[in-house]
Amino acid sequence: MHLMYTLDDKGNRLYTLNKVAHGQVTKSAHPARFSPDDKWSRQRVTLKRRFGLLLTQQSMFLLGLSPVVVVQKLTMETVEDEGA
Repeated sequence: MHLMYTLDDKGNRLYTLNKVAHGQVTKSAHPARFSPDDKWSRQRVTLKRRFGLLLTQQSMFLLGLSPVVVVQKLTMETVEDEGA
């Protein structure tokens, strides 16, 4: 038996050990197995880049950065570039 889950109306996970719960097929609650020999990493990165899901493509608010800090860093970089 493996821990499985379904989603309720609010999107919360309902955990169970059954393969079918409340008329819905359950999903595994365990993460995928990690392999250092990842054959599909290039395709995953390509898809994430295409759909804007890479961390470098995320909003500064999603990454937890303050807009003031970001503006300060940007202005410092432009001042250094102009001075050189």
